[in-house]
Amino acid sequence: MDTHRHYKPLVRSTEDVENAEQMPSTPQTEAPAYRLAFTDKDFMCREELRPVRLQLELLKPEMLLAESGIESTVVLMGGARIPEPGTDAWAAKNETQKKNLEANARYYEEARQFARIVSQYSASTYNREFVIATGGGPGVMEAGNRGAADVAAPNIAYNIVLPHEQAPNTYITPSLCFNFHYFAIRKMHFLLRAKAIAFFPGGFGTMDELFETLCLIQTQRMDPVPILLFGKDFWSKIIDFEELARQGTISPDDTKLFQYADTAKEGWDIIADHYGLED
Repeated sequence: MDTHRHYKPLVRSTEDVENAEQMPSTPQTEAPAYRLAFTDKDFMCREELRPVRLQLELLKPEMLLAESGIESTVVLMGGARIPEPGTDAWAAKNETQKKNLEANARYYEEARQFARIVSQYSASTYNREFVIATGGGPGVMEAGNRGAADVAAPNIAYNIVLPHEQAPNTYITPSLCFNFHYFAIRKMHFLLRAKAIAFFPGGFGTMDELFETLCLIQTQRMDPVPILLFGKDFWSKIIDFEELARQGTISPDDTKLFQYADTAKEGWDIIADHYGLED
């Protein structure tokens, strides 16, 4: 006997959304209580639903990246305020900042070239490994997405809603351009697939990601990956890692958790050597 003969699958949620939208307008159907819970924006944004929103922000990019076949990334971090060479240093608040931002504009080109090199290798893996990922904004982030786009490679952006600086740049692969409310979940996605992380000169956001990543590796909560600090002169002035070691607040060996690079090729050579990749 065929026990499945009269089986009827459950109605898909998308069908019920359409059906609900076609209901006649009455005081009952217009009341907030009548809305389907998962389409009710006011309900979904209630404080009590924060755990659900956190889960959704973790799940949505993970599902889409998996469906795209992306297995690993190379993440570029760096200042949103660093301009492309020859363009206005829009973030400068005084002449000193203008001079320094214009000088640091060379890192925009190094980030772009680094992303090109990485993406050219990624193409040999059918763009499954070493896919460029950034925070999706301007400056160094734009340079990273742009370098990948230069060689027609898919690239990822983990954007976040901010009052300024964070509209997605136009070089991101649209189907891989994600938006976040929670910094914590965004940080997780930066690291979940990362096989290397390149830090270019930047501000609080860049420092935040750098120290969090170093702490995770130091405490063995994350497997060691190449951590590249682009611009030894910049980083040596900003952070005295050797003094931290001398003060005893970090181990002397902790200064080996990262490596300096000044050019795109130097950065890629460190990654290729770490993973035994052929040029």
